[in-house]
Order: sequence, then C-alpha cells, then structure tokens
Amino acid sequence: MNERELENNIKNQNIIIKVEEDSIAEEMGIEPGDMLISINDSEIKDVLDYRYLIQDEFIEVVIKKPDGEEWELEIEKDEFEDLGIVFERGLMDKAKSCSNKCIFCFIDQNPKGMRKTIYFKDDDSRLSFLQGNYITLTNMKDEDLDRIIFYHLSPINISVHATDTEVRKFMLKNPNSVKIMEQIEKLANANIKMNFQIVLCKDINDKHILDKSIEDLSKYLHLGCSMAIVPLGVTKYRDHLPQIETFTKEDSLAIIKQVEKWQQKLQNKYGTKFVFLSDEFYLKAEIPLPKGDYYEGYPQLENGVGMITLMEEEFFEYFNTIKGDNIERNYSVATAKLAYPLIKKLCDKICEKFTNTKINVYEITNYFFGETITVSGLLTGGDIINQLKDKELGNMLFLPENCIRAQDTVLLDDLDITDIEKQLNIKVCLSKDNGADFIKQFIGG
Repeated sequence: MNERELENNIKNQNIIIKVEEDSIAEEMGIEPGDMLISINDSEIKDVLDYRYLIQDEFIEVVIKKPDGEEWELEIEKDEFEDLGIVFERGLMDKAKSCSNKCIFCFIDQNPKGMRKTIYFKDDDSRLSFLQGNYITLTNMKDEDLDRIIFYHLSPINISVHATDTEVRKFMLKNPNSVKIMEQIEKLANANIKMNFQIVLCKDINDKHILDKSIEDLSKYLHLGCSMAIVPLGVTKYRDHLPQIETFTKEDSLAIIKQVEKWQQKLQNKYGTKFVFLSDEFYLKAEIPLPKGDYYEGYPQLENGVGMITLMEEEFFEYFNTIKGDNIERNYSVATAKLAYPLIKKLCDKICEKFTNTKINVYEITNYFFGETITVSGLLTGGDIINQLKDKELGNMLFLPENCIRAQDTVLLDDLDITDIEKQLNIKVCLSKDNGADFIKQFIGG
C-alpha cells in the first residue's frame, strides 16, 4: 500500500467522532475530527488491530489533526485500559458481506423498495465478537479463521443449521458450507468458545437431522458452549425461494419432546442442558414456558430463548416490592402477537395495584411482512398507524424498543417515530423489555 492509498484508508476508517469524558484520549488532547494514523508503528486495518495494539501498558500513538499536523503521543496506562476513542466506523472497516443463498434468509424475504441497508447481508466474524451477530463461517478464508485464533476472539456465534454436510449445503447454497465441522474443530482446538444456532425448517433440518446436529455440536459443550433452535420466519415475499411450511402446534410439541430428551441426556452426563428452544415453540404449542432456572443463566437470550420468562421474573421481583397508589394515569402499549399475552398480563397487574391507572394494550398484526411474522422486532410504522388510528391511546403510546434500529428512531418501513406521533397525535416512547423498567416507565421510580 503506497502513501496515498494508506492516507485514503485512514480517512475512510480511522476518523475519530467522539472522545469519552475523563478518558486517556481527552487527557492527551485528542479531539473529534482527528485521525488515528498508527499505534506502535503498526498499521491499523480494523478494530481488532486497534483492540490488540492498545493492550500494552506503554504505547506510542500517532494522531493527525485536521490541519495536517501530526502528534506523536507516548501513553502510559493500565494493561487493557481503553483510550476512550469512538471511530466513525465501529469496525474501522467495511462489514464483510455474505455470499450464501440461504433458503431461510430473512433478508431475501423483504419486499422491494426499502432502504438499502435492509438488503445488506453481513457475515463478519468481528461483528460476531463485538455485537453477538451469528456467522456461518462459509464466507471466511483460512487466514480469517487464523485471525480469530490469533486474537482469541471468544465467544464466536455460529449459524450451523445442520451438521449433515449435504443438508447444510442445500440450505446455504454455498459449496464452502461443507467444511463446518472442520472449522469448528479448529476453533475448539484453540479453546475458542462457540455458541451455536439452528434455524429449524420443517422437513429439511428437523427430526433425525436435528438429532445429528445436537449430537455433533454437544461434543464442544466443555468449552462453555450453548445451542439455540429457532423456527424459520416466513414472510409473504418468498416468490423466488423454496416454499417451506411453518410448524404447527403438533409439530412444535414434537420438537419440544425431542429436545427435552436431549436435554435430559446431556444434563445427566455433563451437568448442562446445552440446547434450548426459542420461546416461539412453546407459544405455538400452547404450553407454559419453562421457569427461569431451566435456562441456566439465559446464554441464548438474544435468540429469544427465555426472553418472556426473564421479563416476567424481573417484573414480579420488582412488582412485589412496591405499593400501589391512586394517581390518575392513562397510557397505551402496542406490541406484536407473540408478546401480546405477556404484555397484557403485566399491564393488567399494574392496573390492579395502581387503581387509577389505565393502560390499553393493543396487538398489532404484521400485514407488512405477513401475518405469520409475530415478533415485535419486525413491526412497521405503517401497521402501527393503520391499526391504532381510531383507538383510545391516552396520554402516551409505548412501542417495543426493538422495533427500531439501534441508536435510531426509524422503523423497518423507513417511517420515523415522529411520523407515528404526527399521524396519531400522541407522544411515543420506547417500551423497556426489562421487567422492572417496564413497570417504572408507567409509574416512575
């Protein structure tokens, strides 16, 4: 890389947009708009290089000011202490895209005409480590896997879907997918913790294929691994994808029994259940969700495993410590079909104790993606507006906080929270998914 290319590279990825208060960077006079040139004379390709190079107690940092002046800074600090710098790009690089053509990919089930970011498929090991994203490993070269091991990025979250190579190849439509067990073994030999995910598709990777996947992946539970099974989400936009049936109530009951047998076997042998089903299976089967201790600390919460149980536990743990009042309040809450029974139950409890409080709870049907999509994270502004425009909303409307992009106010159909406020003529707030905070948002405290 010549000097001009390096300079362009730095401009694209190493621009500092924020300096944390009372940080080392602030003390050294580093400011937003500065560019990080090098650490210990080493080029910084991405955030992994940055994290690795700042670990030492003594480092030399070169910063370029907007006027072109370069500062060479010698910094003494605690080992692993961060500098307090926030970069324009969190990865300090472009996210790596996915070349799979997965038969279950939700991105391929989106309608046309949405914002471009909706259609970007990431499959980046750095995002797996930094943000908990799941990756398939199919888009990684050998040197990428070696880099995970060198930096000891752990845990890595892996979308396996099937350990049967022919089934996985069919599901991911990528010839590299057949190397999955070889890749997992290499990571395991380097003591990299892995969490696994299976998107379960009816008559494809369920039944005996699922048995094989659980058996194969349970060999790595000594690393502290866990495994989540989630059902395929089917939208109405699958025109060019294989048609896959959704699981029925009877299917869900059979899957629960199948997984429970494995949990019992693994619990008896290793002292851990290892594999867990997402909440949708229990709701679809119309049976109660397991209690909190069943989930062994909720290792797969981001996959919707135990999310409802945890929220209900947190709710009643706080609810039972507070006294009611008769202060007048009038609110509304909108949520999706999956969470509606729980949200209605919790709001009714609040209204029982706080006798002059009224909370209207509304179930929003997902017409945008199709009625089979029942999670609140995929609600759109248009559906919310259309289904609430003639409803009693009180003084404030609460929407699930996961229906917007992180650190933003935009929903999936590009409508902003302010658009909902204007259309419905009401103040909109984002509802907390922590049980205690859920109560406090209505009554204070």
